[in-house]
Amino acid sequence: MTATRGFGIDIGGSGIKGGLVDLEQGRLIGDRRRVDTPRPSTPEAIADVVADIVAEFDWEGPVGVTLPAVIKKGFARTAANIDPSWIGTDADALFAKRLGRDIDDVAMLNDADAAGMAEIRFGHPEARTGVTVLLTFGTGIGSAVFLDGKLLPNTEFGHLEVDGHDAEKRAAASIKDNEDLSYPEWAQRVNRYLTVLEGLMAPDLIIVGGGVSKKSEKWVPLLDIRTEIVVASLQNNAGIVGAALAAAEGIEH
Repeated sequence: MTATRGFGIDIGGSGIKGGLVDLEQGRLIGDRRRVDTPRPSTPEAIADVVADIVAEFDWEGPVGVTLPAVIKKGFARTAANIDPSWIGTDADALFAKRLGRDIDDVAMLNDADAAGMAEIRFGHPEARTGVTVLLTFGTGIGSAVFLDGKLLPNTEFGHLEVDGHDAEKRAAASIKDNEDLSYPEWAQRVNRYLTVLEGLMAPDLIIVGGGVSKKSEKWVPLLDIRTEIVVASLQNNAGIVGAALAAAEGIEH
């Protein structure tokens, strides 16, 4: 029997979000819960927050969890915008123990990959053919790459070097806030980043997401590259939806 509901947790550098998901419609059921990411953002501290969120919803089934990290066979291999102690952590085992689940009932994946999976399944139909890149603009820049709807996991194109800088250190949404940039000023940096990415990959479609996608009208029209750009249909809930999908379908990287 195919599950019609799931639960996803999306861990970011500034916030941890979770909620119930309608797996047929690709949308949240009711309100999501958001908690500020603890400081320091150690594995144990984050696991405690995740357990509290899951408990609030009285959810007993599989749980999908994203991290801003490369995830290989349940282990975190990098740590972008979370505590470095995550590197080498068996995240599968950590969350299974803290949530009281069998390890097979926890699915770990990269946050942008989860958001991309949700967008491919429930978003723009044209994203399912050719080369599609999803980019999440938040504390950092996450990336997910798909060929004809199939994911190439754990890309880290937010860390491309652009004009001598790590791209996310110049063009993440957090940089706009930290440096008090106007939308036109920030969009100029995003456009430069996209130009470099486009030159390396020549994608057919770029999807832009993350929290700043809620105000897409203020910056997306200012972008000027050859590749078609669309705004993520699920906006900043895509990671939660993708995590729930991964857990329900047993997908992990």
